[in-house]
Amino acid sequence: MSKKKEPLCEQLAGEGCSLKKVMTILGGKWKIMILCVIDYNEIVRYGDLRRSVYGITNTMLAQSLKELEADGLVIRTQYDEMPVRVEYSLTDKAKSMIPILLELKKWGEKNL
Repeated sequence: MSKKKEPLCEQLAGEGCSLKKVMTILGGKWKIMILCVIDYNEIVRYGDLRRSVYGITNTMLAQSLKELEADGLVIRTQYDEMPVRVEYSLTDKAKSMIPILLELKKWGEKNL
């Protein structure tokens, strides 16, 4: 008897699909790149992020960071000094995703 294959999504991209939720949170052109830069540097300031993510606009960076923070993947720390200093780091939730992103990177290097 053959073992039943585990489906990627129980409801095939329906509302309860965890894979769809992940793709919604990480979708778009910039979010994975932002996570990669923060992971590499551990703590990064806005200007350094903007210089490191080639081609991103201020608007897209600000929006993506807000969404990543709201989704619990990025920690924004603001220091009350003049000028105001803001630093970004990864949450434990985001750090747990890094090995998965590394596997995707390896797959891409091998297959694309």
